[in-house]
Amino acid sequence: VQLQASGGGTVQPGGSLRLSCRVAGITLDDYAIGWFRQAPGKEREYVASIRWSTGYRDSPMGRFTISIDNARKMVYLQMNNLKPEDTAVYYCAATRRTLSTSTSDYDYWGQGTQVTVSS
Repeated sequence: VQLQASGGGTVQPGGSLRLSCRVAGITLDDYAIGWFRQAPGKEREYVASIRWSTGYRDSPMGRFTISIDNARKMVYLQMNNLKPEDTAVYYCAATRRTLSTSTSDYDYWGQGTQVTVSS
């Protein structure tokens, strides 16, 4: 199983980024995919999740939108109006649960991609 996050970078406040998560070794019919982030010195924080089989998606951060392309086995996180406090390493992860906000529920993790919001 492999999850590979990409698309991070440095952006100015108010800018946008789209992160991608390539999923291999599992079927998206059986798993939900979540995005988390971790800033230096802080705990890993839930960002959003989505499950292809049910169409359920959860994006409590209104500036961020999660989407999925099952055919390509890709999950995306569109981040708009970025703020300095969004600076973190962003991870994608997979869980068999319908949707979950808890890191302990996720079985597989990607390596993370750095997002830096700075002027």
